[in-house]
Amino acid sequence: MKKKLALVLALFMVAGLTLFGCGSKDENAKNDDKTFVVGFDAEFPPYGYKDDDGNYIGFDLDLAQEVCDRNGWTLKKQPVDWDSKDMEIDSGTIDCIWNGFTMNGREDDYTWTKPYIDNKQIIVVNKKTGIKNFKGLKGKTVETQKDSSALAALQGDQKKLASTFATLTEVADYNSAFMDLESGACDAIAMDIGVANYQINSRKNASDFEVLDEVISSEKYAVGFKKGNTELRDKVQKTLDEMAKDGTVNKIADKYADFGVPGSLCIGK
Repeated sequence: MKKKLALVLALFMVAGLTLFGCGSKDENAKNDDKTFVVGFDAEFPPYGYKDDDGNYIGFDLDLAQEVCDRNGWTLKKQPVDWDSKDMEIDSGTIDCIWNGFTMNGREDDYTWTKPYIDNKQIIVVNKKTGIKNFKGLKGKTVETQKDSSALAALQGDQKKLASTFATLTEVADYNSAFMDLESGACDAIAMDIGVANYQINSRKNASDFEVLDEVISSEKYAVGFKKGNTELRDKVQKTLDEMAKDGTVNKIADKYADFGVPGSLCIGK
């Protein structure tokens, strides 16, 4: 009886290992050559976000779609947790990070296209706070998104400015930051100018907010690929250059004029 029981258990173990092996193979399956998987932050307008119908849209996603159309690829829009973006690209889950992705300070971490956007980091305040400039931020509570370019600037070149704040708080997304700004839970938000314009213009009380004239920093956006993946980068770059030359990039940017995208373009210049 014991021998029979042992034999049955052994068969179950072999079957289980076989099934487990098949499952692992499927989960680690590589993307085919005709599918271009773009990793992006789904809450980063105007570059990548959800519209009212639940569809993923944005300037960067529109660029990616045009690149795919011209190369006969299928675009897969893959939202990622911004904190996990490196793990996603290193594992091959995504082909690139394309979503207002700052190359400044990361030049050696990825294989990059040439920059296509020259973006600015700014401060948004609620007018009722009376804050008019950086000096007015002294002793105030400022929020910014975790792992953002604004945070990097305030921890780096603008560390002296950040030291004047009462607190510099990291939040998950800028929508949460604006809710805090409206309620008075924070006094200011450090963020990208394009995202700021979107957040302000999408609110009924848009006139309550103000962007300070002073700039925290300026940065350049590019498409980031896994380090060493020059073959795919070169294909995408070649297509982007063609799009810039024939006016397609400008045409797509015009769709997002309310966010200041056309004036931030640096590709082809």
